[in-house]
Amino acid sequence: MLEVRDLAKTFGGLKAIDGASLDVAEGSIVGLIGPNGAGKTTLFATIAGFHKPDGGRVRFQGQDITGLPPHLLCERGMVRTFQITQPFARLSVIENVMVGAYLRTADRAEAEARAADVARRVGLGDRLQAPAGDLTVAGRKRLELARALATTPKLLLLDEVMAGLNPTEITAIVDIVRAIRDSGVTILLIEHVMQAVMSLAEHVYVLNDGRIIADGAPQAIATLPNVVEAYLGRGAAARMGGAHA
Repeated sequence: MLEVRDLAKTFGGLKAIDGASLDVAEGSIVGLIGPNGAGKTTLFATIAGFHKPDGGRVRFQGQDITGLPPHLLCERGMVRTFQITQPFARLSVIENVMVGAYLRTADRAEAEARAADVARRVGLGDRLQAPAGDLTVAGRKRLELARALATTPKLLLLDEVMAGLNPTEITAIVDIVRAIRDSGVTILLIEHVMQAVMSLAEHVYVLNDGRIIADGAPQAIATLPNVVEAYLGRGAAARMGGAHA
């Protein structure tokens, strides 16, 4: 579904993305991990049209989409979430989600029905009329997910949707993400919560200094010396390697 080839992005003299390539098959959940500052969010932003690449190509559903702006990519079915959530604080939860729903319909009643359905899917069914500004961190993460889902995406790029959550909240989001994939949405996710990566992803890419240094099944990735050195540390690697034992 998504093919990224030799993508490059430079800011001044800094090579934020240095020839990165990855593939996301339709119906899969693929993880992107790496240390802070590795370029993960920049790679996401470049794939999703928020930055124009300095080199390389991006193909989505067989079509070259390199450099297309985010609104056109959203219309085609690729949408991303943001690590730092910024809801319309004075609008209600359902009004926030309707912003996404309006991409596919101009009818208010239809947008409202779609938004309510999506909000329930992410566990916000009892907060539809609550001001978005009153939500907890976990609630805002769910709202960010709901706004993206309301656009009816084919490919969802999730940027640390579990950051800042406690273990119970993480487990709930893992279940929601798995249900989204099971509903027919393909997912590429950036995540630091390794238990979530292990539980969700079928394939993982490791980014370091703007380069993909490894990729493969999560358990196999955890045993690679360069991945352990660059990111995981021996304790996390042992947990990942034994997670499916």
